[in-house]
Amino acid sequence: MKSDAVKVGMQQAPHRSLFNALGLTQEEMSKPLVGIVSSYNEIVPGHMNLDKIVEAVKLGVAMAGGTPIVFPAIAVCDGIAMGHIGMKYSLVTRDLICDSTECMALAHQFDALVMVPNCDKNVPGLLMAAARLNVPTVFVSGGPMLAGHVNGKKRSLSSMFEAVGSYAAGKMTEEDVMEFEAKVCPTCGSCSGMYTANSMNCLTEAIGMGLQGNGTIPAVYSERIKLAKHAGMKVMELLEKNIRPRDIMTEAAFMNALTVDMALGCSTNTMLHLPAIAHEAGVELNVDIANEISARTPNLCHLAPAGPTYMEDLNEAGGVYAVMNELSKKGLLNTDLITATGKTVGENIKNCVNKNPEVIRPIENPYSQTGGIAVLKGNIAPDSGVVKRSAVVPEMMKHEGPARVFDCEEDAIAAIKGGKIVAGDVVVIRYEGPKGGPGMREMLNPTSAIAGMGLGASVALITDGRFSGASRGASIGHVSPEAAVGGPIALIEEGDIIEIDIDANTLNVRVSDEELAARRAKWQPRQPKVTTGYLARYANLVTSANKGAILQTK
Repeated sequence: MKSDAVKVGMQQAPHRSLFNALGLTQEEMSKPLVGIVSSYNEIVPGHMNLDKIVEAVKLGVAMAGGTPIVFPAIAVCDGIAMGHIGMKYSLVTRDLICDSTECMALAHQFDALVMVPNCDKNVPGLLMAAARLNVPTVFVSGGPMLAGHVNGKKRSLSSMFEAVGSYAAGKMTEEDVMEFEAKVCPTCGSCSGMYTANSMNCLTEAIGMGLQGNGTIPAVYSERIKLAKHAGMKVMELLEKNIRPRDIMTEAAFMNALTVDMALGCSTNTMLHLPAIAHEAGVELNVDIANEISARTPNLCHLAPAGPTYMEDLNEAGGVYAVMNELSKKGLLNTDLITATGKTVGENIKNCVNKNPEVIRPIENPYSQTGGIAVLKGNIAPDSGVVKRSAVVPEMMKHEGPARVFDCEEDAIAAIKGGKIVAGDVVVIRYEGPKGGPGMREMLNPTSAIAGMGLGASVALITDGRFSGASRGASIGHVSPEAAVGGPIALIEEGDIIEIDIDANTLNVRVSDEELAARRAKWQPRQPKVTTGYLARYANLVTSANKGAILQTK
């Protein structure tokens, strides 16, 4: 056992004395040491129940003959961090989570790990750590929140942000907003639409690192406790069989995950996280392949904010495995791959039927013949830009209009709420990328303000920042290269005509190459917004969004 390095032999007597200080018995020390990485805290609604999940995992590990030992991982609530300096600290925690888990796991020589994440950056951060460490690992998330109910309709956090925009437009009263405030987030759990947290928890199933229901069983259901116990038991089976994360997270598994991503209509943030996870697994995942996969993958789900259904509905309809079963009917998945269940993808999904064709469209009757995400290129985005196609209204799939240029999110929000943005405009928010932000903030406030003011079907937004999975509309993020390194988005001027064609995967500004070259000759790099602390170090090391915003080691 790996843990013998800290348990067995005379040289390890000092180590054993410290295990004695922990109250471990000889019987516990003789068993495999299983690290349980807990993202529990009291500030993130998706994490406030993780203490119960962790206790269930511990019981499962112990029942299967292991010794469970808990250590923590940090987590930021993207919703609470939204719209201020706190959002600079969201994406950057992905690498802190990965690095700190590596430190703890190797310093203490755990034989296996159970990861207990839930919200946005925890899931990819811990998947990165699992790939890097490559010891037997299972994931069990805290589960999604139940949808709220306002005026007889299901609602979620995106409804809340849009309500603020509606209030600014005079379409809602303060009392209306307060009712939303009290009701849209009614339970613990990751927010109830197909936002980033739920996208990544679902893709954890699709890539094979989580058990059935990991992405969809609501946080408040007792079934989630049972799932956690089974995760604890399952990791002991993986340890016995020596099935490791890199056995599971192969190139073919990432293709499966991208395919499921397209069918579910996941958050555009998956286009940052999947390449970063793949990088740790030794797999090169170029986001350009997303369009190739999208072209052959029907979009089967329209969960909030793209449509009126929520994670609880997807769970009742059969969950991720039912979606995968639909996809397998047209041979769109590699079903021979091993997973954390100890079985193949095909064995996992064999009898998982679609129980609600209104929530999961049958493969013969999809929402669209193409997937939920598109990667755009053009003279604004030579490397890439990303849009959640499934959340764009038909009339905005092709759009052209004058650029309204802002060098930070705050200036854009002031203009939107001040009534200075009108139908037809294309809002450009730049210097918000991985380096320029730094930290690549999410733009949920501006997209929600646009939607809340009734401009969602007439105004587009492009940025070198990113979007929450709660954003909808013609919202194109991850524009690469970013403005901070002189990407063409830095050269756009007020009034330039922007041309967007999502079906053709293009994003251009109607300016000649000669004029862009002249503007480039005059462009000067901006002084860094942050010069001290972790953000400054991050800005120095981070790569562009099209490479997953990974940190360079050289």
